[in-house]
Amino acid sequence: MPYIDKFFEVLVNEAASDLHIGEGQPPKIRKHGDVMAIRDELVTRDEAVAMLSEICGPKSWAIFEERGDFDFAYEMDKKSRFRCNFLKQTNGYGAVFRLIPTRIASLEELGIPPVVKQFGDLRGGLVLVTGPTGSGKSTTLAALIDYINTTYARHIVTIEEPIEFVHSNKLSVITQREVPEHSSTFPAGLKAALREDCDIVLVGEMRDLETVSLALTAAETGLLVFGTLHTNNARKTVDRMIDVFPADKQPQARTMLANSLRGVLAQLLLKRADGSGRIAVNEILISSNAVSSIIREGATQKLQDVIVSGKGQGMQFMDDAIWALLQQGVISPHEAFMKAIDKNLFKKFLPPDEQGFANSAGATPEDEQRPPGDFVKTRARKR
Repeated sequence: MPYIDKFFEVLVNEAASDLHIGEGQPPKIRKHGDVMAIRDELVTRDEAVAMLSEICGPKSWAIFEERGDFDFAYEMDKKSRFRCNFLKQTNGYGAVFRLIPTRIASLEELGIPPVVKQFGDLRGGLVLVTGPTGSGKSTTLAALIDYINTTYARHIVTIEEPIEFVHSNKLSVITQREVPEHSSTFPAGLKAALREDCDIVLVGEMRDLETVSLALTAAETGLLVFGTLHTNNARKTVDRMIDVFPADKQPQARTMLANSLRGVLAQLLLKRADGSGRIAVNEILISSNAVSSIIREGATQKLQDVIVSGKGQGMQFMDDAIWALLQQGVISPHEAFMKAIDKNLFKKFLPPDEQGFANSAGATPEDEQRPPGDFVKTRARKR
């Protein structure tokens, strides 16, 4: 058994999400969003080299030594698979490992709103799943791909770095390609997908102009494209997609995005108030003629009003979703305040001793007396 597996066993047994190994510090795990040490003893250079080089092999270790970063996937057993990132840092070697469940949960099990299945029923266009690192984007996307795999006979190509959830063929045929093992880059994999008789392509990360441009082109030509971005809500997602283009190309990019975008699913993970774990909360934008017009105009500040007024179509504004969880007692006022877009709406629910902290965290001294959901709806009606 590789030496590092005993640390992975602690991670699994503690139901934690990540293992952090850093030379000059103790090994740590992230559990329910908090990082904690699992021993007092510091990781030495020899220990770091032994545990990291053993699981990646000599060829990959040489690449890591040259580049200073390396990503791959490691399977400890049939129940435990990890996304691995090796890195060089101030004190020497380091690594972060994310536990990837080998069983793909359903959208229902994840608590994702039922309307999201509509994205899997589409025959073409662009769907963006967004959120900060560690917000469960990959887990939600895997559930959505599994829904398609179970329901439709399609050819699905995924381009990932590295491959996280491993899909078996059900009704669909799934081709999973890893960067740089199977394709040199995301753009190269996306270009190849256009020649592989695929119906659906999943782009693991849309991080540069070429990838974004190719994804928009693929969506316009009839493919259903799923992509991920590190943005917190629908408005920021649309802005990021446009801002990646040079200024003289942005009008054309807005037109392409307006034509191809079918929806945005933004996701955050919030700590449960009872300390039992975390819960996903989503903002959902479903494209419409109004959304397309807003994107063409570049008036993305209007998207919030569209989302709030589109509740009947299944749309959901992030702060309204957070407010619902706070009302139910699922999350604490502090957690709601920290993750909200408009922090002023949640400031009044904080304990008195946290009010000063709230002002320093971005809230203004004025308080609104209406609850967040009603406030957002009232503001939307006035516009």
